[in-house]
Amino acid sequence: MNIRRSRQFKPEVSTSSLNDIMFFLLLFFLIVSTLANPNVIKVLLPKSKTAQEIDKQQVNLTVTEDRRYYIDQNEVLLSELEQKLQDHVRGIENPTVVLRFAKNLNIQDLVDVLEVGVRLNIKMVMATEKSNAPL
Repeated sequence: MNIRRSRQFKPEVSTSSLNDIMFFLLLFFLIVSTLANPNVIKVLLPKSKTAQEIDKQQVNLTVTEDRRYYIDQNEVLLSELEQKLQDHVRGIENPTVVLRFAKNLNIQDLVDVLEVGVRLNIKMVMATEKSNAPL
């Protein structure tokens, strides 16, 4: 008596749902990558033809177009700027403040912020966008 199966078992992998899974993973990583931006405060920076990288420990000071002041994403009033900046750089050896200043503001607003850095003896560097225009 010969007992055999009439059909042989062929293993299959259903790949119809893999497209959906890959789409959701792509969507998830796109959303997460936009949230992981360290400079959350958007400011149009002035353009520059040269650029310099800073390797030291730095503090970001952002001034928006509506004259709002932020020290590392924490909003600060102009009257409190000097004290808050002094508290923020306390304990940092040779602190460097990266000034992200909106290009639409007046020069006097820039000078007011730079005077705070001079009074506190802090090195301030202005952040710019690199221009692709030739010299």
